[in-house]
Amino acid sequence: MSMRSELDITPLVLTYNEEPNIERTLNALRWARKVVVLDSGSNDKTEQIARGYDNVEWRTRAFDNHKTQWEYGIHETGIETEYVLSLDADYEVPAQFVEELAQEFMPGKWAGGLVSFTYSFYGHPLSGSVYPAQFRVFKRSSVLVAQLGHTQVFSVNGPTYDFRTRLIHDDRKPLERWVSSQLAYQVLNEEILSNGGTRWRDHLRRFAIMPPVMALLAYLRAGGPFRGAAAARYAYERAVCESLLAIRVLNARLRDDSQHAKEDQVSEPHVIPRTRA
Repeated sequence: MSMRSELDITPLVLTYNEEPNIERTLNALRWARKVVVLDSGSNDKTEQIARGYDNVEWRTRAFDNHKTQWEYGIHETGIETEYVLSLDADYEVPAQFVEELAQEFMPGKWAGGLVSFTYSFYGHPLSGSVYPAQFRVFKRSSVLVAQLGHTQVFSVNGPTYDFRTRLIHDDRKPLERWVSSQLAYQVLNEEILSNGGTRWRDHLRRFAIMPPVMALLAYLRAGGPFRGAAAARYAYERAVCESLLAIRVLNARLRDDSQHAKEDQVSEPHVIPRTRA
C-alpha cells in the first residue's frame, strides 16, 4: 500500500528490548514516510532491527516515566506532521486501519481518534479483552498526556473519531520480563489506591477481591472455551496482575494493623500491682 504522499502523520514507537516484537510492528509501518522510534536504552537487537528500515529515525532517551517519555517523543524528536500515531512496540497496524486512517480520519480534521485493540497471543486473537480503547491518533497541538498508575493516558481537545478497525496487541517478550514489569507496575497501581482511586475496579482492589473477578471477566471476554489456550492464558495473566496488587494491598493492611496494635500497647497505662507489707 503506497500512501506515503497522502498521510500527514508520523508513527511514534516507544521501545525497550523489543527484539521479539519490533520487526512485526515496523513491517506494518512501511507505508509511512517516517517512523520515529524512541528507545529507552535497549541492549538487545532492537536498534539493529529498527535501523534496517529506511523510513525509521532512531532516537534515544533515558526512561523516567511514560508521561514524560511520550511528551518528549511527540514534541522533541523532530516530528513535523500535524498528526501522530502513537504505538507501543507490541502493536501491529493492519492495512484496513491505514485505509480508514487515509479515507475517513484524515479528511475529517479530527483532533484525535479513539482506537480499540484485538488482544492476541502469538498470532492467536481473542474474541475480546479488558484492554480499554485509547486515543492513539491525535494532533500534536491538541494532545494532553497524563500519568495514570504505571502508564500514560492520552486525551485531546476537540472533536474525536472512533475507529472501527482495531490495532493488534501481541506481546511476545519472555514471561520473565513480563513478570518483572508487573512487579514494578503494581507499586504504582497501589499508589492510586492510596491516593483515592475512584474507579469501580479500585473499590474491588481495596478489598483484595479483584483477582477472581478479573480472571472470570477476562476469560469470558476472551471467548472462554471457544478460544482455547489463548483465552485461558489471558485469564491467568490478568489474575496474576491483580494478585500481585492484592498481595501488596494486604501487606499494607497487615503492617498497619501491627503498627496500631503496638501503639495501643504503648498507650495503655502500666499498673504496678500492690503487695502486702
